[in-house]
Parts: sequence; structure tokens; C-alpha cells
Amino acid sequence: MPQIAPHSLLTLEAYARQRDDFRARVIEHKKHRTVRLGEHLTLIFEDELTVRYQVQEMLRIERIFEEEGIREELAAYNPLIPDGGNFKATMMLEYPDPEERRAMLAQLKGVEDSVWVSVAGCKPVYAIADEDLERENEQKTSAVHFLRFELDAQMRASLKHGAHLAVGVDHPRCTYAIPALDHPVRAALVADLA
Repeated sequence: MPQIAPHSLLTLEAYARQRDDFRARVIEHKKHRTVRLGEHLTLIFEDELTVRYQVQEMLRIERIFEEEGIREELAAYNPLIPDGGNFKATMMLEYPDPEERRAMLAQLKGVEDSVWVSVAGCKPVYAIADEDLERENEQKTSAVHFLRFELDAQMRASLKHGAHLAVGVDHPRCTYAIPALDHPVRAALVADLA
């Protein structure tokens, strides 16, 4: 699995100098890694650059500069980098109004297990959600989930040879599908595959 090594990170001082340019680069990069499934569900497909940015931001916000703290952050974030046989995504349920958000998160329990990707000619692959910790309780689901989509060798080969990639969600309270991702998004995701 690809990993971000501690020595490859910028110091807090170096990051402060480069932050604006790095942030602009990541925002542009995420445009081709973001998929909206309807009005309220967004997937951001992670890769080394998006995760590196998250780590650098956490180190900055928490003022972490000691080796042990850096290793702890990397242990939390490195598993979000795809390993060549999968896609990994952060899923966000976005409701600006707090009351609507509270009500919808209660109605959307299990939505994280209802998100799928599908390679043309193959069965959908449903997300494996929240491997690090449980983000749902008896009352509601969380507004943020971490998803992994495992693709077999045939699916990966088909994608590399131009097969369409569909993405969707089929929860009873949230159903939406994109039958074929736009070329720039599809190309960014296929580049994650070994």
C-alpha cells in the first residue's frame, strides 16, 4: 500500500510558506475526484495528494511537530490512500440547515453501505464503510464516512481498456446514479489502479 513517509512531509514553517499554492493545487486536483450523487451526497475520491494535504493541514491546525505525533497522524490517514486495487472515498452528507441535517441523518442510517461503483459489464461493488471506527449509532448515521471499493483484476483491466464507470447510491431515502462518469473524473480514478 502506498504510504506517506514522515520525512516527505513539510515542516510547519515550510508548509506555512507554501500553503496557499499547495491548497490551490489540491482544490484544482479535487475537481476531477469529486462526484455528487444528488443534492446532498458527495464523494471525494482520495489519493496520495489529497491525503497529504489533509495530513499537512492537521499538523498545522494541531501544531504537531514532534515525531510521535506525526506518526500518529500518518497512521490515521495513510489507510485512506488507494492501494492499486481499489478506490477510496470520503463521503459527505451535506445539509446546511442543522434541523434538516439532524432529521435526515436519522433517516439515512445505512446509507454508507448503499454506495456503489460499477464497471460496465460487471456487478456493482458496494462500499466497505468506516473500517477505522463505527460512525453510525442507533439514532443516526454520521455526516462523514470513509469508503473503500475493492475491484477485481477483470474490473481493473476493463477500466484501463476504456470501460464505463458508474457510481450510485440505492438507499431507500437516497437513490441516485451516474451511468458513466465524465472522462476527467474517470481518468483520475483509473490512474489510481495498478
